[in-house]
Amino acid sequence: MNLPRVVAIMPALNEEAAIGNVLRSLPATLLHAVVVVDNGSTDATAAIAAHHGATVVHEPERGYGAACLRGIAEAERQGADVIVFLDADGADDPADIAAVLQPVLDGTADMVIGSRLAGSRQRGSLTPPQVFGNWLATALIRLLWNVRFTDLGPLRAIRAQTLAAMDMQDRNFGWTVEMQIKAAKMRTRCCEVPVHYRRRIGTSKISGTVRGTVMAGSIILSTIARYALRR
Repeated sequence: MNLPRVVAIMPALNEEAAIGNVLRSLPATLLHAVVVVDNGSTDATAAIAAHHGATVVHEPERGYGAACLRGIAEAERQGADVIVFLDADGADDPADIAAVLQPVLDGTADMVIGSRLAGSRQRGSLTPPQVFGNWLATALIRLLWNVRFTDLGPLRAIRAQTLAAMDMQDRNFGWTVEMQIKAAKMRTRCCEVPVHYRRRIGTSKISGTVRGTVMAGSIILSTIARYALRR
């Protein structure tokens, strides 16, 4: 029996303090390869990732979506059947990957979101604006496309074929919401599983600053508006 080839993608920008521990904690029996996308780090992130056996690719254009797209290209090159996305900052718990993967591997879902809001969160891991923003974005998706999500969580698994059909375009903070909107529009088989979420190691590039929080929220809402106008 040929098992699906699972490749994990980790966008990373100056995560030298966290990435080694994250890579050591990944469930090696479930993942065939790990792709770390260095998004222009000025520290030892790439070297540490390579030392721990990850395939390191580089995306000089700053942006979460740009890094994910570069990672997808490498995952496709490596023949991925299923792709797992997680952050490199230590906030996602690698132990949750098994639960996120399971519905895809057993054929009951094509995309699975790890929901931080349905799971457990360490105090301070999500700011109040993040909690509200997740609620607002998912409420709008439900209102506009009648698909219920509770979170735009970064830890997720998706069939490579499904992801290719989505033709992802966003190169910045709108990446996660674009994927969920397109899943809703395509009537993709989706589900959520509760996951653990921890305080990240280091300062967030988004929620750690007022400017980043406002920019991310604006991009997410504008992404929803853009796709709503295409209905």
